[in-house]
Amino acid sequence: MPRLESGAWSCSCAARARHAARPGETAPKAGAMRSPSPSAGRAARGPPGGAATTWRQHLVQRSVVLFVVGAFMALVLNLLQIQRNVTLFPDEVIATLFSSAWWVPPCCGTAAAVVGLLYPCIDSHLGEPHKFKREWASVMRCIAVFVGINHASAKLDFANNVQLSLTLAALSLGLWWTFDRSRSGLGLGITIAFVATLITQFLVYNGVYQYTSPDFLYIRSWLPCIFFSGGVTVGNIGRQLAMGIPEKPHND
Repeated sequence: MPRLESGAWSCSCAARARHAARPGETAPKAGAMRSPSPSAGRAARGPPGGAATTWRQHLVQRSVVLFVVGAFMALVLNLLQIQRNVTLFPDEVIATLFSSAWWVPPCCGTAAAVVGLLYPCIDSHLGEPHKFKREWASVMRCIAVFVGINHASAKLDFANNVQLSLTLAALSLGLWWTFDRSRSGLGLGITIAFVATLITQFLVYNGVYQYTSPDFLYIRSWLPCIFFSGGVTVGNIGRQLAMGIPEKPHND
């Protein structure tokens, strides 16, 4: 009996050896045994729309913050201009909160949201991320300088408007050099100043409001400087808000 058992075991081993040595047959690869299924890969990556949803949420949050900041700054700065009799609104639109026209804060808030989102977007497309003084302390100082430039436009008295305009232009360029120093920031600031000045000329021409002692067609000649410095300031706020957000998802 022991001899029979040993003979059967040796026959089975020989059969397995012949089966493994058949030509044209190879053992399955270890990598094929471990390859995950497509459903398992999708489960590991998470839901397809998760990254897109997070990116949209950050975009909405930044837009809301920029809108509130722009509306508040417009309300405060416009109140300063009205108190100094630089800007005159019709009597029927003055009787609102803080003696400001109701449409000014929403319009400025919308413009601030667009500009604040545009600055980091342009930086990303140009491949030149803004890295100069990227901290909130610098942004707050930039806001303070912008408010000071706006206050100077309403309060400083010069011999003529040309001297005032040149002074504010130098201050605005100094603000850009101190807190920005990027080519995209300079180009966008000039573009914003040009477009905003045209829109203001159109509004004043149609009698929506008016400026006292206009010397540049229907407005004051220093107004483009205010728009330039305001664009640089809002752009820095938008850049700071864009730090640490997830990248926009791409469709494969």
